[in-house]
Amino acid sequence: MTPPAHLADFDLSLLDQQLDTDDYIVKPGKGVDVHDRPTRYEGPIEKDYGQDAFGALSHHLVDLQERLYAEGKRSLLVVLQAMDAAGKDSTVRHVFGPVNPEGCQVTSFKAPTKEELAHDYLWRVHHHTPADGNIGVFNRSHYEETLIVKVKGWAPKDVIKQRYDHINAFEKMLTDEGTAVVKFMIHISKDYQKQRLQRRLDRPDKHWKFNPEDLTERAHWEEYMEEFNTTLSKCSTDHAPWYVVPGERRWFRNLLITKVLVETLDKMNPQPPKVNFDPASIVIE
Repeated sequence: MTPPAHLADFDLSLLDQQLDTDDYIVKPGKGVDVHDRPTRYEGPIEKDYGQDAFGALSHHLVDLQERLYAEGKRSLLVVLQAMDAAGKDSTVRHVFGPVNPEGCQVTSFKAPTKEELAHDYLWRVHHHTPADGNIGVFNRSHYEETLIVKVKGWAPKDVIKQRYDHINAFEKMLTDEGTAVVKFMIHISKDYQKQRLQRRLDRPDKHWKFNPEDLTERAHWEEYMEEFNTTLSKCSTDHAPWYVVPGERRWFRNLLITKVLVETLDKMNPQPPKVNFDPASIVIE
């Protein structure tokens, strides 16, 4: 993909000075209280610059994804979790929209089917992890099995406690087999969610997105925040870190997530396979 002319030589050094992705990570073993994490970015980066930086990073992401696909030996799993109306779908559309869909698959996890319930809770998840050369995006994920299951009381506390260890072991197995794992909680306030839900009611073209059951979940807001605290604290690891992303400025949300992905793939440094011929010796008549 050729970037727009004004982004072709865009200097990202200023962004590196103003945006350190480590500031948003949940440090393994340190714990987190999401109440202490911002839901709205108020830093030094201006929106216009941030949008241009996102465009430049997006171009890098496309290039890195192409190299990952060509290499065909490793993969990347991206997990998105958030409360309703936080912008998971919008994130997928903006961050992964430019990427070649042949090498990027998005999976949205809904209520489990009868067949899925007949297996262990990670069975349906493992089936959708990315193949070599691919990026897999989970819009909701296996973390529903600690979050909503805990809040709804669908499993005993001792079962939930075991699941943190199961999930950490599952993600470690994936990384050992060549799948990098990065996880994002898109963090919004309860007031912001109210605005977004009301917008769905006010606009006829958005009515289809409104689910009255979202209000039931909203009533358990603090319980969800507490379980996010526990889940992120127990399951942010060196091999599969969690990031808490301020979600109320969408341009910054997209910028931060894309920067993390580019940094992750840069570290992987995927390389296309070497060809077994001399391109300079070939003449196409």
